[in-house]
Amino acid sequence: MGLTAAEWVGSAGVGLLLAAFFLNLAGRLEASSRAYAGMNAVGAAAATASAWMIGFLPFVVLEGTWCLVALWSLLRGPKEGR
Repeated sequence: MGLTAAEWVGSAGVGLLLAAFFLNLAGRLEASSRAYAGMNAVGAAAATASAWMIGFLPFVVLEGTWCLVALWSLLRGPKEGR
């Protein structure tokens, strides 16, 4: 049995979120970096799309919020000097 489009999109998004998390824990990616925010934004956007595709509204809200916060972090720039 093959994966549906929603499963592919969701798996890619969650994979990206987990990669950012583990890279941060391993000390290879700073939580304040643009790469971390970007990985979170893209991963959460994919997870949001997947949740929307399967009609699971609680995760649309959760992942959509995660995506918006990550985008805000990405657009405001690094914390240095604050």
